[in-house]
Amino acid sequence: MNKTSLLRFLVTAVVVVAAVLGHLLWKHYLYSPWTRDGRVRADVVKVAPDVAGLVAELRVHDNQFVHRGDVLLAIDPSRYRLALEQARANLDAAGASVQAAQANIAAATAAVAARRTDYTMYRAQATRRLQVPAGSVVSSETRDNAVATAEAAEAAWRQSGAALKQAQAAHDQALSAQAQAQVAVRNAELNLSRTQVRAPVDGYATNVQVRAGDYANAGVQQLALVDSHSYYIYGYFEETKLPQLRVGDPVDVRLMAGGLELRGRIDGIARGITDRDNAGGADQLANVNPTFNWVRLAQRIPVRIGIDPERLPAGSVLVAGMTATITVHPRADGLASRQARP
Repeated sequence: MNKTSLLRFLVTAVVVVAAVLGHLLWKHYLYSPWTRDGRVRADVVKVAPDVAGLVAELRVHDNQFVHRGDVLLAIDPSRYRLALEQARANLDAAGASVQAAQANIAAATAAVAARRTDYTMYRAQATRRLQVPAGSVVSSETRDNAVATAEAAEAAWRQSGAALKQAQAAHDQALSAQAQAQVAVRNAELNLSRTQVRAPVDGYATNVQVRAGDYANAGVQQLALVDSHSYYIYGYFEETKLPQLRVGDPVDVRLMAGGLELRGRIDGIARGITDRDNAGGADQLANVNPTFNWVRLAQRIPVRIGIDPERLPAGSVLVAGMTATITVHPRADGLASRQARP
């Protein structure tokens, strides 16, 4: 073989090898389950006071780690202490009203008993006089007076019964007022306890912009807590790679920050993303874009990956928003099931 033939053979071999390698690299880029578009995420708790008032004390600084239950800031409790004292005074007054109502019931019950006794006595007298023949010892006027007295006693008895029912209704009303006063006391106690804003989770205080002396409105965020137990990775994989992904597949995560490596596992795959080309229109009608790009890029689908931040090397820092490269290792059982599907 002369030099020309050898040169042609080498060139041809190089071209073939380059083509094969290029094809393999292209398939690896398109279909292998990996991506450089990974982001560290974490749950962020927005901390806002439940009551309004002046910030009396700030016990946390920016980026400080806090434990669940630690006091982050304190609202001036003076107004809420006074409200609690007022509520307790109202409860005492309501209790006194209940006792007075109970006393009224006792008096009304005694009055009913007395009126009933009077009625029984006068009714018996009237009955005896009516049994005496007219014109004898008992005159007609005496008989009429006896009947009238008995009827008046009956009316007084029934009136005392009505007064008893009224006293019982007043007692029920006093009990309701007492229950409302008890609720008001518990609400005042709750408001007083909420003057101390506590950390709901273990985490890092961030964006602390409140200062002692500021006025904090109820429900208005004052700082944020990054939950230290909630770190995870969101990887954005091209849709061409989704057939290789299954929930539970092990994952290698390499952070751009110093090349830190983590181990993880796929927790879930998003089931929907926004269609920016064909947004929904009015009247719930499809708003179809009249133009179409013939070159279509593969959509990126979010995949959630669970990690264990406790396994980070000592001294490492994990920050929500960091960039990561993600490589998925499909499990053998998952690969077999995917190949067996028609």
